[in-house]
Amino acid sequence: MTTLIVSYPSAEGATFDREYYLSTHAPLVRSAWSEFGLQSAEVLFPSPTQQPFACVAILRFSDQVGINMALSSARTAEVIGDVKNFTNITPTIFCADD
Repeated sequence: MTTLIVSYPSAEGATFDREYYLSTHAPLVRSAWSEFGLQSAEVLFPSPTQQPFACVAILRFSDQVGINMALSSARTAEVIGDVKNFTNITPTIFCADD
């Protein structure tokens, strides 16, 4: 199993709509990337105190090939295009060394 992490760094003036993320964006990610081996998705929101991230998503794939295929798929444009609907934060996307 290989992990893709998507983090949304906190910043002055940053907005993040948790409800939209959970009800619309997360299902979109599952729909777009399941065919590439997305096994599970865990979404973490920090405590209400000042934190370095507004949200962190931990996406577990079968293997690195699946992550590469997902990120280069046509549906990824749809996933990335949806980000503006719930936040003004540019996400940071990286792989964990599993």
